[in-house]
Amino acid sequence: MTMFDLSQPSAPIHGRSDRFPVRRIYCVGQNYAAHAREMGGDPDRAPPFFFTKFADAIAANDARLPYPPQTQDYHYEAELVLAIGAPARDIAPERALDVVFGYACGLDMTRRDLQAEAKKAGRPWDMAKNFTASAPLGALHPIAETGALTRGRLRLTVNGETRQEADLSDMIWAPHEIIAHLSRFDALAPGDLIFTGTPAGVGPVKRGDALVVTIEGLSDLRATIA
Repeated sequence: MTMFDLSQPSAPIHGRSDRFPVRRIYCVGQNYAAHAREMGGDPDRAPPFFFTKFADAIAANDARLPYPPQTQDYHYEAELVLAIGAPARDIAPERALDVVFGYACGLDMTRRDLQAEAKKAGRPWDMAKNFTASAPLGALHPIAETGALTRGRLRLTVNGETRQEADLSDMIWAPHEIIAHLSRFDALAPGDLIFTGTPAGVGPVKRGDALVVTIEGLSDLRATIA
């Protein structure tokens, strides 16, 4: 009998009993022009950049998210998530969607005060972005059923009030461009997830807040701050 839990994190697949094993999580920073500006970036010049989360940062739909320690400024970021279903290394943009298994609604939860401190000091963002339950994820919808999601409304509400709203077509870097760019730096593999960035309107949550992320054609993602 082992003392370790060796189970692999996984995500539900809409309409199926099997699940999607999660291997790695990549996140794109500042991929909507308005959000890039609200965070002090320049969307007209900046190429895509990435940070990562552990696979076990995944939190299930309808989860109660623990308010994390060491922060007084805990933020939501609603995002479209890509699930990779085939290997990709240095893939051409026009072929990039061939390796997508499906799409889901996601949240990139962030300790914003820790991120601000890290950015000011020129240090990594790990403690601001990569921690328990920092990547809530909805059910994956296979691309074979949805088709390529290049447009559609993304919306986040807190306690029923809209806080973020944009169209997927507002992305600076479209999903196929993100995949192609990332695959130049690392070989992507089945099980990888890519959080594609958040629109403007990020903000803090408090204990008891109810969050809902909706993207046209996908299952809603719901979470409550415990």
